[in-house]
Amino acid sequence: MSEPTRKIIHCDCDCFYAAVEMRDDPALRGRPLAVGGRAETRGVIATCNYEARAFGVHSAMATARALQLCPQLILLPPDFERYREASRTILAIYRDYTPLVEPLSLDEAYLDVSGVDRCRGSASLMAQEIRARIREEVGITASAGIAPNKFIAKVASDWNKPDGQFVVRPQDVDAFVAALPVKKIFGVGKVTAAKLNRLGVHTCGDLRAWSAADLTHAFGSFGASLYRLCRGIDERPVQPDRIRKSLSVETTYTPDLADLDACRSALRALLADFHRRFERARDRPPVHKAFVKVRFADFSRTTAECVSGAPDESVWLALLDEAHARKPLAVRLLGVGVRFAEDAPGAAAAQISLFDSPPLPALHGDHL
Repeated sequence: MSEPTRKIIHCDCDCFYAAVEMRDDPALRGRPLAVGGRAETRGVIATCNYEARAFGVHSAMATARALQLCPQLILLPPDFERYREASRTILAIYRDYTPLVEPLSLDEAYLDVSGVDRCRGSASLMAQEIRARIREEVGITASAGIAPNKFIAKVASDWNKPDGQFVVRPQDVDAFVAALPVKKIFGVGKVTAAKLNRLGVHTCGDLRAWSAADLTHAFGSFGASLYRLCRGIDERPVQPDRIRKSLSVETTYTPDLADLDACRSALRALLADFHRRFERARDRPPVHKAFVKVRFADFSRTTAECVSGAPDESVWLALLDEAHARKPLAVRLLGVGVRFAEDAPGAAAAQISLFDSPPLPALHGDHL
């Protein structure tokens, strides 16, 4: 007998931080709004509402650029305590349906509802009910994707945003994934997508023409993931008790960064993105180390790290100086991050705010 089809829901609140702000101040509704750091401190946009997105504003954009695109943009500083309060209510709603809830951030999570009897076993009806409860109990909207695995469920949750949901049934997986742009594949960033496009690969269907060996040769160990995901294969379980060991961000630069001064400027911009992601991470253990990763023009890499419970910009800049001194070459990639104390329970994590550092009917069979 074949194993029963998994039923995975990916729930994602719509412009979460901005939605909480509009909920608490209805006068903000219908006006372009963003939550993020100030332009004068090289801040970035954490999230924005759909009115702001109409001007081209998006998350991770420099605040100065966002204000150029939308001079009437209302910019608010983040209030993470209010966001965490909303998040706790949302997570409690999820856990009413299944203990298998894997939070990805304050505003999104995977739920494995395989075998759950609620809503007559229909994951689609459960998603509808969950979204209705979030609207009623929290006062904001959420979107959902329903599919046999995490990869497809996450893609599907973007399909009918905002305040919608989309289901990919098992018999539709092959065609759905084949038509997806390769940039939708989990782990494919701008650089990898551009490389695939140059090779004539634009969709997952195009990528299926490549053998596993050829993909491994071209993309290293990531090639095996590409081979599986372009066929809609994702066996990753929903992990409700993941212990986060580190958190980092990195960027590949084209052209390469020529010298240390260019690297230092780029690192400061990268730190703004890191601060945003750090604050979104839930139940994180205390910080134990800070690190900087460098990949040089010859593709060799090095990492400099030090023990630090509350690193600031000066710590990461010193680590960059140390790492850059190891080779007199241009730099193609920079990464910055922290490692967490492994013996500390996540639920009792110290809330260290790095954001203050500068800058800132009955369904059965093949239904889901």
